[in-house]
Amino acid sequence: MKVLINSVLALCALALLYLCYGSIMGPIEFDKERDLREKDVIASLINIRDAQVNYRNITMKGYCADFDTLIQFVKTAQLPIVKKEGELTDEQLENGLTERKAVEMIEKARKTGKWTDVKKAGLEGFSRDTVFVSLKDSIFGASFNADSLCYVPYGNGAKFELETRVDSTRSGTPLYLFEARTPYTVYLSGINEQELINLIDKQDKLSRYCGLKVGDVEEPNNNAGNWE
Repeated sequence: MKVLINSVLALCALALLYLCYGSIMGPIEFDKERDLREKDVIASLINIRDAQVNYRNITMKGYCADFDTLIQFVKTAQLPIVKKEGELTDEQLENGLTERKAVEMIEKARKTGKWTDVKKAGLEGFSRDTVFVSLKDSIFGASFNADSLCYVPYGNGAKFELETRVDSTRSGTPLYLFEARTPYTVYLSGINEQELINLIDKQDKLSRYCGLKVGDVEEPNNNAGNWE
């Protein structure tokens, strides 16, 4: 009988030890895995932001409202790069010569074949030529898979939510906004469901978005991420 009681007490002690270990290590392991996953999710959101900013700058149409169009843009867009050779001297600048005037002078000489004024202004070796390079290769790298832009890391095929809005300032100038987001439940499921519930409850009480997002369609924030 004594042996049985000792065995039961030993099992109870082991169970208690296991519960204590779980209560301590559970949150630690959850936070460790959360940090790992969120680094990849944040990197993807930054890629979306870079794509959106370049889409707006190049197309002059505001932000893109769907991933199919945005992905096609990343694949095919050409980024204008100004290739510079030579610099204007202080004397040239003091005489009222600007880069724009210098470029116009050189362009005129190229069309007419008359280079007297260019030589007189001391612009030999000065040039500002625009060349076009692949946006994907320049911004994201040649190995970047543009088709992956819409997918949430660790999301089992889930896509980021994408939303755009056009508002206006007091002066009537269009105000373009976009937001890309994904909730915790998409990329943190399967780690520790209780810790996930606790995290969501905490964010709810703080009136914060329960997940990661970049940009905001309600409050202009210069396309910042909620992790920044």
